[in-house]
Amino acid sequence: MNAPFHPLARSTAMRVAAAALGLTLALSGCVQSGRTSHPDNFAGEIACPVEPDPSITTSARIAWQAIPNGDLVVKDLELLEACMPEADISWLKMNSGGDVIQAFGSDSLDISQVGSSPAVKSASPPLSKDIKVLWISDVIGDAESLVVKDPEVEELADLSGKTIAVPFGSTAHYSLLTALGEGGLLGDVRVINLATDAILAAWQRDEIDAAWVWEPTLSELLTNEGHTILSSEDSAGLGAPTYDLIAGTETFVEENPEFMRMWTIVQAEGTRLLNEEPDAAATSIAVQLGISQEAAEKLLAGYIYPTLEEQAGPDYFGGEGLSEALLGTAEFLEEQGEIDALAEEGTYAEMPYGEAIEEVTR
Repeated sequence: MNAPFHPLARSTAMRVAAAALGLTLALSGCVQSGRTSHPDNFAGEIACPVEPDPSITTSARIAWQAIPNGDLVVKDLELLEACMPEADISWLKMNSGGDVIQAFGSDSLDISQVGSSPAVKSASPPLSKDIKVLWISDVIGDAESLVVKDPEVEELADLSGKTIAVPFGSTAHYSLLTALGEGGLLGDVRVINLATDAILAAWQRDEIDAAWVWEPTLSELLTNEGHTILSSEDSAGLGAPTYDLIAGTETFVEENPEFMRMWTIVQAEGTRLLNEEPDAAATSIAVQLGISQEAAEKLLAGYIYPTLEEQAGPDYFGGEGLSEALLGTAEFLEEQGEIDALAEEGTYAEMPYGEAIEEVTR
């Protein structure tokens, strides 16, 4: 793939404009009474990081995915609800990027957690939805990896003639196709479309030889005779970086500027907690994923969480880094026949919506 790529180094000084966010969230290190993995069972009271705005009465349909990033922290702590008490916010669970594509296509969502590959698919023919990228939840590293069962398989070429499972339309699918293309194996392996829970079942029945997948399924495969041979960090090195993004429809974003400003403040707080108070953030991740605190803490190591200031910088919304990555993704997907054609000129450059981020960082 010849798409431009801006390498991203893990910063040792990840920081955020705390003054712009106001109050620091007070969190305990244990799960509060009443909190479970069910999204509607959190009974705690958490303060908004800034002065709540009851004048915001927007109705928002927001989709989440079981991905360990700041969006899960925001959802678990009910920060949006605390900051906009009169808004009508409904949370919907999506199992993959393919589900998000369908939901955007049917106009049944306003905002959603989505991988960079399915976000690009939504904006490309035949859907050609007016999608805006609002936030980068994480840059994907070894949290998405190619796991194989046969201990004698040590490199990608050893999978020739084998069956590999991956959720189609996901960032993992994009990373897998990139690696297979680079290795000249696109016609030599069988790639099948399975959801994450189906991947685990197929693995246990010996119906697949490998899978490119994310947590928590990734860890489950590794504890069931699996080992990794490649990760999304490797595919990024091939010029195919992948992100977990949050995207929204252009209509919703343009019609609700005050909601988007507060939403951005809240997302920045979720990311701040991940970088500055990882133990507290891991508690929320554990609650929402239904796993132990220790397991949640381990998940965080597979991602980079860009801060508010970093997102406003040239690698992302403040320059061409993000738009170039989206264009590169689209070009690759077209080459692989994953989209009908590239969108109209300028579409991918206009997908990043940085207005709210710029306003919050002032």
